[in-house]
Parts: sequence; structure tokens; C-alpha cells
Amino acid sequence: MGSCFLLVTSREEPQPRRLKTRVTLALGSRHRRMTGENASRVSAFVLVGFLTVPRLQHLLFLLAYLFVLLENLAVILTVWASPSLRRPMYYFLGTMSSLEIRYVCDIIPKMLDGFLLQRRRISFVGCMTQLYFFSSLVCTECVLLACMAYDRYVAVCHPLRYRVIVTTGLCVQLVAFSFVSGFSVSVIKVCFISSATFCGSNVLNHFFCDISPILKLACTDFSMAELVDFILAFIILVSPLTVTVFSYGHIALAVLRMPSTTGRWRAFSTCASHLTVVTIFYTAMIFMYVRPQAIDSRSSNKLISAVYTVLTPILNPMIYCLRNKEFKDAFRKGLGRLSQEHN
Repeated sequence: MGSCFLLVTSREEPQPRRLKTRVTLALGSRHRRMTGENASRVSAFVLVGFLTVPRLQHLLFLLAYLFVLLENLAVILTVWASPSLRRPMYYFLGTMSSLEIRYVCDIIPKMLDGFLLQRRRISFVGCMTQLYFFSSLVCTECVLLACMAYDRYVAVCHPLRYRVIVTTGLCVQLVAFSFVSGFSVSVIKVCFISSATFCGSNVLNHFFCDISPILKLACTDFSMAELVDFILAFIILVSPLTVTVFSYGHIALAVLRMPSTTGRWRAFSTCASHLTVVTIFYTAMIFMYVRPQAIDSRSSNKLISAVYTVLTPILNPMIYCLRNKEFKDAFRKGLGRLSQEHN
């Protein structure tokens, strides 16, 4: 019995030492991950994309890409070729369509390349470049939507002074300000994000280089990058949203003061399309970047990202143009002239 007891004791004794060794190694690995020491630097990322029903997704994204290009190019060409549409509202609409084309050209070609040719790797420089242009376009669209809200505010609340206030020069200045502010803010954001050290895993559980999945792979303290990103996102998202809410608040008061029902409906119809686009855009932004960490899900991240990178560019021209009789008439005339030239 004594020999049996000694045998069992000798076998059980090393267990705490092995456990202690494993804990020490894990803590050391975590320390090296957080400090960036003794770890191979990441020079490229791997985009996971969507893993379910891949062949169907290839076809859907390809069709969506072609459809976005076709309909937004149709909007731009119609606005450019129709003298009746050379007004501030349609100038903003053409600019919005150019943003939608840049959206899909920044993201979907690389995503389709990974899906179809299985080239899912993207270099660190390429990833930061894609992130910069995507972030710049999002910020630019935020400011542009606020400019369009101001345009609708002047049209409804000051209709007699509209042509005096909203001139061609002012439209050019507002669009230029949208692009300059969006691309300038993104320079600062991407500089802080790219300065973080990435080591260990290089797998991005996303279909493009977005801020949140990139920061999750950082192996150094990226609290400063997150703080800068939060402050700049607050400025570039909340400030235009405040202008938009302020504009539509005054629009709502002006509509309620109108004596005739016909006048109210006409004023509301001029703003309904833009208000719908603003609602879709900011709903996706809030769910993507402002929701609590407790309900964070990587699958939902990709799904919501697909909404404002693929679905929104498809819906925006439809929302703006299908309900606009003036645009539809100009589009039909353009098609008629095109068919006559070919015949």
C-alpha cells in the first residue's frame, strides 16, 4: 500500500508545475503581443469575406457592382446632358452618384478578386489605402448630406430667395468643402491607425479593410488611435447630423404653417427622398460604429457593412430618381436622343 501511495504521489506531483509553466508561457505570449516584442510584423492581411454560399455571393456581388455602376453613371450623364436639370439639387445628386461609384470601386473589385481568384491577401499599404479612401468617402457623404439638407431648408423656408442664396458658386464651395473635410479627417485617422504595430494573426474577418477589424489585430496599445478615431468620427458624423436635424426641424415647422394641404404635400415631397437616404445612411452608421460592445458581432459587422457599401449605392439613385418626374422626363429624352443618333 505504501509503494502504491508513493507511486501515485510521484505521478501527480508534476501537474502543478506544468500548469504553472503553461500559465507563464501564456502570460509571456500575451505580454509580447501587447508590447510588440519578439513577434513577426504583419506585412499583409488576409480578407476572410463571406464564407456561406460563396458561389451565389460571387454572382450577387458582381451583379450589384455592375448595377451600381450603370445606374449611377446614368444619373451623372442625365444631369450633365439635360439643361433642365442644371440646378443645385441635381448638382448635389450628381455628386452623390459619383461618390457611390467611388464606394464600390474602392471595395468590390478587390472583394471579387478574392472570391473568384482566391487572392484574399492584401498588402499592408494596400489595406491602409483602401481604408483611407473608404473612410474619406464616408466622411464626405456625411458632409454632403448636410449640404443637401441645407439646400432643402432654403427651398422650403425661403423659396423666394432660393436662387439668390443657393447659387452655383455656393454649390461648388459646399461640394469642395465636403471633399476637403472628408479627405482631411481621414488622413489623420489613417495615420494613427497605420502607426500601430500589427503582429501575430493577420486574418481580417471582413470583406474589406475597415477600422474596427484592423484595430482588433493590433498588438500594441492602440488606445490613442481609438481615441483619435472616436473624436474625429464624432466631429465628422455628429456635426453634419446636427445641421441635418436643424434643417429638417425648420422645414417641419414651415410645412405645418402652410395653409393648403397641396402646398404641404408638395413641400414634403421635395424632401422625402433626401430624408429617406439620410435615415438609411445614419442608421447603418450608428449600428456599425456606435452600438454597445456587448452586442458586437463580426457577422453582423459584415452584414451592416454590406448595407452601406453595396445596398445603399443601389437604393439611393432609385429613391432620388424614381419619384422625380422631372428627372424621369429628362432621362427619357436623353434615351430618345441617343436612339435617334444610332439610327
